[in-house]
Order: sequence, then structure tokens, then C-alpha cells
Amino acid sequence: MLDYYINAFATLFVTIDPVGLAPMFLAVTAGMSPADRRRVAIRATVTAAAILGVFYFTGQTVLNVLGISVSAFRVAGGILLFLIAIEMIFGKRQERKTETAEKAVESSDAHHGTVNELAIFPLAIPLISGPAAISAIILLSSQAPDTMTYAGLGGVITIILLSCLGAFLLADRIERALGDTAQLVITRLLGVLLAALSVQFVADGILAFVNGQG
Repeated sequence: MLDYYINAFATLFVTIDPVGLAPMFLAVTAGMSPADRRRVAIRATVTAAAILGVFYFTGQTVLNVLGISVSAFRVAGGILLFLIAIEMIFGKRQERKTETAEKAVESSDAHHGTVNELAIFPLAIPLISGPAAISAIILLSSQAPDTMTYAGLGGVITIILLSCLGAFLLADRIERALGDTAQLVITRLLGVLLAALSVQFVADGILAFVNGQG
């Protein structure tokens, strides 16, 4: 059970990357007052929690309705996470997130975007609860061996989301403390870790197929 929780925490932490979201939060909320920034941070986290919660509670049901086996989703989810890891290792993921944040800022300027709009897009979607995070949660929930472990996964997701909230509230301090070089090094190291985890997901899925368990 401990191995499962460590694996789940590592996968979700690397996929969502709370620390890496701090600069994105600063970019999206540039020019806002501290009070508005706090409101954006809280609403973005709550919205992302609601979205991820839907897939946490209904992920297996969605797979059953679509006729997708757990093994097939392990392979597909592993491949998706591997692509995310490649982006992280070569520095493309941060560039893509920056572009998303900049487009959102431009859009909000043009349409006088509100705190709620910025909290929902791009912070809650897709920066926190993006396709990779959703896939990881469905994948991890399908691997839970029993009800207690499944409930513990909910706790892990809550911790990750609270980490995002903390990163948003401390965004300016985190950016100053890490600096550009440290952020690049950490992102690449986390990318290598995610790549290894994603390969394990694919291997487990293929093994289940071979053994007729998928």
C-alpha cells in the first residue's frame, strides 16, 4: 500500500507540477492586487478539485461504459505521460504552459476578464486539471487494490491540490528562491522520473494483456 501511495504521489506531483505552476500564476495574475490573487488561487484550486474529483469517482465507470479495459488505459495513459515527460526533459512543457498563460492574459485584457474567468481558464483548466492529470487519476484509481487504498488516493489528490494552492499563494517567493536555473534542473529531473513511471505503466498494461487479465 505504501508503494502505491508513493507511486501515486510522485505521478500526480510530477504531472501537475505545483512548483512549476507558480510562474504561470504570476503571469496570469500580473497587475492584480494581493486580495484578487488570493481569490484567483482559491477558486482555481476549488474548480480543479471539482474536475479531478469527477474523474476520481467516475473514472472506472467511464471506462466500463466505453468498453475500455484497464490494461488498455494503462498503456494509453502511460504513453501520454511519457510524452509529457519528454516535453519536460527537453524544456517544451514550460514553453507551452507559458504560451497558454500569455494567451489567456491577452484574451482577458481584450474581454475584461474577471477573477472567475482567470481562475477557470487557464489555471484550473488546463494547467492544473489537464488531460495528463485526468489520465493519471483514472489510471491510478483503476490500480487501487481495495476500497481503503482507493480512499487513500483521494487523500493524495487533496495533498497535491493543496500544494497547488500553496504554490499560488507563495508564487512570488518560490520564483525568487528557485531562479531560472534551478527551475530548469528540477523540471528535467522530474521529467526523467515521470518517464520511468510511465514506462512502468505501459509495461504493467502489456503484461496484463499477455496474461489475459486486461
